[in-house]
Amino acid sequence: MKIAIIGLGHIGGSFSLGIKSVDPSHYFIGYDLNDHHSKTAMKLGLVDELVDFEIATTTADLIVLATPVNIIASQIIDSLDRLKNDAVLIDLGSTKDLFCQTASQHPKRSRYVACHPMAGTENSGPEAAFSALFKHKMMIICDKNKSDTDAVEKVERLFKQLEMHISHMDSKEHDRHIAYVSHLSHISSFALGLTVLEKEKNEKNIFTMAGSGFSSTVRLAKSSPAMWAPIFKQNNSNVLEALSAYIQQLEEFKKVIESDNSDQSFHLMEKANDIRRVLFGIENKS
Repeated sequence: MKIAIIGLGHIGGSFSLGIKSVDPSHYFIGYDLNDHHSKTAMKLGLVDELVDFEIATTTADLIVLATPVNIIASQIIDSLDRLKNDAVLIDLGSTKDLFCQTASQHPKRSRYVACHPMAGTENSGPEAAFSALFKHKMMIICDKNKSDTDAVEKVERLFKQLEMHISHMDSKEHDRHIAYVSHLSHISSFALGLTVLEKEKNEKNIFTMAGSGFSSTVRLAKSSPAMWAPIFKQNNSNVLEALSAYIQQLEEFKKVIESDNSDQSFHLMEKANDIRRVLFGIENKS
């Protein structure tokens, strides 16, 4: 199968390397607006051949859009227009509803499968790609009923080869939930990074005191602004809802600390500890 990767960065490159590692029979062609990314991707073996966008979208059996979400939004219709009748188009963006709405009236809508891999690191670019990124991660497929059965089956086979877990979801629900479990985490990390950087202007030793807790919490602040600014814009209403709820919790902690009420502080943190049960399936014995 000829697979076209549009966007030769961390996500697109990792998808390519992952598939190559389990099934080298596929032929990968690639396109990226960034000439340096294109040359680096070729050098690192992320793709077998560099082509322009038109060739990628007219000759491939599977087209993978792995660009920032604002670019994906502008590429979906062009890709569907050029798509071979039996080919499949997927995207790997962090938002879904706008893409599904954009494609909804296209004659080839059924050849589009909206996908979101719950995978990624704070690093970007083709140098950040690695074959095991998707292993044991969740792949969410949205509005499955709008896609042809054979198209969904084709991409699910690839995801299963990567040892991914597959889930199906409505695109609107996806964007609402992802604002809480992903987008809010990044905003929190960016905000913490800005807070500490502001303090560091006057207290040069602050980073010498930073331990593993700070490093793990602020890790996402190293993520690419070119990727995340469009995500926050595209999922604006859901992000604002999640952010308002988060600010309310911060205000609650602030009130408790101001009141010097250690019992209430303990209660809030103990309540928050229940996230372990939610994430890891630990039995609640209370």
